[in-house]
Amino acid sequence: MQCSIPKKNIGNSDVFLRRAGYGLHQSRGEKSFVKRLDAGNFPRLHLYVAEAGENITLNLHLDQKAPLYEGMTAHAGEYDGAVVEGEINRLKKIARV
Repeated sequence: MQCSIPKKNIGNSDVFLRRAGYGLHQSRGEKSFVKRLDAGNFPRLHLYVAEAGENITLNLHLDQKAPLYEGMTAHAGEYDGAVVEGEINRLKKIARV
């Protein structure tokens, strides 16, 4: 699920996301962040960030489990649903959108 937030509402996206509970995640050259939902590595919220013009676009999905095969990037991701929608709404509320 995607949403756009004006840069003026959040300032630095890295700082905004850290304050929202996310940590930087190494991922195929794109800026990405994760937020764990329990003590393990999965499930977790996984968020890609793209900055363009006056807006920052957040692309969020829920990773249910790790890739099944070593070296593979496919996962059991959910791009909508109550958890993802709730998190997008929480981020918008923090950003006062």
